[in-house]
This record gives sequence, structure tokens and C-alpha cells, in this order.
Amino acid sequence: MMSSCAQLPARSFRNGRLLLAAAVAAAIVATLLLHRHDPNAANSPFLPCVFQAISGFWCAGCGITRALHALVHGDLIGALDMNPLAIILLPFASLALLWNAGWQPRWAAPIINFIAQPMLWAAVVPGYWIARNLPWLPFSWLAPG
Repeated sequence: MMSSCAQLPARSFRNGRLLLAAAVAAAIVATLLLHRHDPNAANSPFLPCVFQAISGFWCAGCGITRALHALVHGDLIGALDMNPLAIILLPFASLALLWNAGWQPRWAAPIINFIAQPMLWAAVVPGYWIARNLPWLPFSWLAPG
């Protein structure tokens, strides 16, 4: 476990910084698009979920675009209503991206170690996917909108 950027190999640090720069650029473009276009509108440039269109079930990612649209417009409750898991995980994804780019504060190491466990995601994502399609409370609250 590394606690400073100086301990990172130069190539890893460059790749992390490049990834961070690409993520920041993508976030700026996405924010501008989400601010200008409403994914709920009929003429939206955003594609609907293919899985939901074919199966009628919500996937784990359904509602993320609408959640981010609500977040860009300052509607945290609306964002949580669309995809609570994605909104809750957004700060952790940001932390992981910064960690990979070389910012590695000691306090974040336990969080990174926890969220870097593949078995965690092997349980959380399918569990969430199934739970949000159950038709009774409280699970129906996980479905978008």
C-alpha cells in the first residue's frame, strides 16, 4: 500500500494522470450534455436501456443517465430516485479515480482496499439488479422513477 505519489512507478503515475485527465474531460462533456438535454424527453439524444427494452426488467444501470441529469440540476432526491446505488457509489468512484491518478492519502487506503475487492461487486451488482426488479416494498423503491 503506497501513501505518496513519489513511490509510484513513473509509468503508472503517467497512466493514472492520463486516465484522470480523460475522466475529467468526459465528466465536463457529460455535464454539459446532461444540463442541456433531458433524458426523459421524447427527443432525447440519450439511448434507452436495451436490456430493459427487450426484457422489461431494470438492469443495475437503468436510470443512471436520468439520475445524473437530476444531479446536474441539483436534485439529489430525484437522482436517488432514479438509481440510488449509482449515486451512492459516485463519491467512491471519484476517490478510486484520484487514487489511481496518484493522490493516495493514508485515510483513503482502507476504503480503496474495501472497494477494490471483486467479490464485493460480484455480490452487490447482481443483488441490486435482482432486488430492484422485485415488485414489493421496499425493493420496488429501487426501480427508476
